[in-house]
Amino acid sequence: MDTEPSPPDVAATYAATLVDEWVALGLTDLAVSPGARSTPMALAFAEDDRVRVHVHHDERSASFMALGLAAATGRPAAVLCTSGTAAVQLHAAVVEAHHACVPLLVLTADRPPELRGVGAPQTIDQRGLYGTAVRWSCDLGPPVASGAPHWRGLAADAWRRATGERPGPVHLNLAFREPLVGTPGDLPPARPLDEEPEVRRGLAEDELDRLAADLAQERGVVVAGVRTALDPVDAVAVHRLAAHLGWPVVADAPSGCRLGVPGDVLHADALLRDPGFAAEHRPRAALRIGGLLTSKALNRWLATSGAFQVGLDRYGVVPDPDRVIAVTVPGDVATVCDQLRGATPPVRGDAWLRSWLDADRVAADAIARVLARHPEATEPAAAIDLMGLLSDDGILVVSSSMPVRDLEAFAAPRPGLRVLANRGANGIDGVTSTAVGAALTGAPTALLIGDVAFLHDTNGLLGLAGRGVNLVVVVIDNDGGGIFSFLPQHGLVARDRFEQLFGTPHGVDLVRLSEAHGVPAERVSSRAGMRAAVAGALTRGGPRVVVVETDREANVALHAEIADGVVRALSASG
Repeated sequence: MDTEPSPPDVAATYAATLVDEWVALGLTDLAVSPGARSTPMALAFAEDDRVRVHVHHDERSASFMALGLAAATGRPAAVLCTSGTAAVQLHAAVVEAHHACVPLLVLTADRPPELRGVGAPQTIDQRGLYGTAVRWSCDLGPPVASGAPHWRGLAADAWRRATGERPGPVHLNLAFREPLVGTPGDLPPARPLDEEPEVRRGLAEDELDRLAADLAQERGVVVAGVRTALDPVDAVAVHRLAAHLGWPVVADAPSGCRLGVPGDVLHADALLRDPGFAAEHRPRAALRIGGLLTSKALNRWLATSGAFQVGLDRYGVVPDPDRVIAVTVPGDVATVCDQLRGATPPVRGDAWLRSWLDADRVAADAIARVLARHPEATEPAAAIDLMGLLSDDGILVVSSSMPVRDLEAFAAPRPGLRVLANRGANGIDGVTSTAVGAALTGAPTALLIGDVAFLHDTNGLLGLAGRGVNLVVVVIDNDGGGIFSFLPQHGLVARDRFEQLFGTPHGVDLVRLSEAHGVPAERVSSRAGMRAAVAGALTRGGPRVVVVETDREANVALHAEIADGVVRALSASG
């Protein structure tokens, strides 16, 4: 006579079934923090040798580690935590994944219904905890044996929603009753995997005709932001269209569209800070792909240009805070660009594009001359040199605030090198942990980060020495929030008050802080020293922190010197 399995055995079988289905769909990695209520799921993952389990003491860091893995691979990673405020700690990573369209399986354990609302410890209302920042949220009661036929479908549905037309985070709130340790029984039969053909969305014929007519302008520009593509095919198609139209391509490093080929304009920020150049190069049309670039000069120039502007994004999400985009096209970037190339006349001359490329070379030479006068460590040089030192198969993670701006403004492209940045919500949350997640893919990885962002996520260093990753963390240490020195507050607020609220000097020895986590670290103060330290770290492998000493006021002056040098060079070039 068959006996009913015990509740803990049902829970164990349920958890093992979810994991088995996700692995069949492509899951390879879990980030998990210690906790009791999540025991059934944690054991199911740990006992499946097809899954790499990355344990992190801090839930927030664990969630950003999962984010980094998912962003680097393009497929969902899972993050698991126990109930209560532990689940709240995942919120920042969920928001970033939502805005950046990064697929993520967010698994929060919970108390059963009878323990909710009665003051039970470590119990909060976790239903819909992440609001509109998830593609789907499901509050699941404790598993029962009769539900077994639906378990695989639940797992597959979560995966499908995380990887759907607009990828993003999915939240499963998983309730479990004590006792929490059981023995899994036979799993429900495997379901046939859905093999949906990839649909590359293009434009309908009437849409294509209208758009082609609007973009058939000799004076145009392609601007490519951070959500452009994981697929290099898209970047090639963008450049083919731009070459066909005779337009320059202005792209940020994380977009994947900086290819270092003719047509790339790498110093648009410096060029457009010259009022004369900006006025003489107003476009009549602009094709904006993916997200915003960081350059205020570029965004202001686009906003005031009067150009007909089209937004193109595979997810149909193109930021438009200035409300100047006339039409947004949701579609496959390569397909739409190839359609437009076939529907628009080719360029009749190269004067427009040539004027951009000639000015870009002048700007590059002027920037190099200015930096050659500064043998000390500087923030622009750190971005340039770090980009140049990584191998072609590497990953560079860059933090918000000044690092991502300096990379966009000054660093030359490196075909093959992946650049990642948390630019969905543009925060400094969890940046080190994101880089750790990216490094867990096995690629040689570097992180360029400011000292405040580094301090914001020092828990990202927990356990780093034992994770088997090759990660060089380059910290720009100017003892505070350097980006605020570029904002109006710097000149409008009394110095003492500015330092209190914005400069925020911390006085922390970042080398000793890193070493306290078992991560080797060194401090450098010259450009040559920074190059040598990074090159040595990449050669040795493993994790290492390189602290680059800079000065906030000197950095503002250097950026002004560069801008002035470019303006003078453009004027001299005629």
